[in-house]
Amino acid sequence: MQVLCKSSNEATEVNCSVCGQGFVLYWERQTRTEKATALREVATKLRGHHQQLEGRDAHPDRGFLVPEWNGPIAFSGAAILGNAPSWAL
Repeated sequence: MQVLCKSSNEATEVNCSVCGQGFVLYWERQTRTEKATALREVATKLRGHHQQLEGRDAHPDRGFLVPEWNGPIAFSGAAILGNAPSWAL
């Protein structure tokens, strides 16, 4: 199960607890329990971005997947749902 996270200032689904940057999330189909687990993973990832940088610049300019994906984007369900071209990740 993956989540594609894209920074946004409108209609955000989750905000970074450190800097407040908002993100829109694109999900693969999942249960409520899986979604709750994924939200915790996203929140952890967002906080982790701030280990080296402060402010909103700590987050990637492009979309990113949680958990990270090392395979071809064509096989990432979350990226497909978010209409993410390969250059966007």
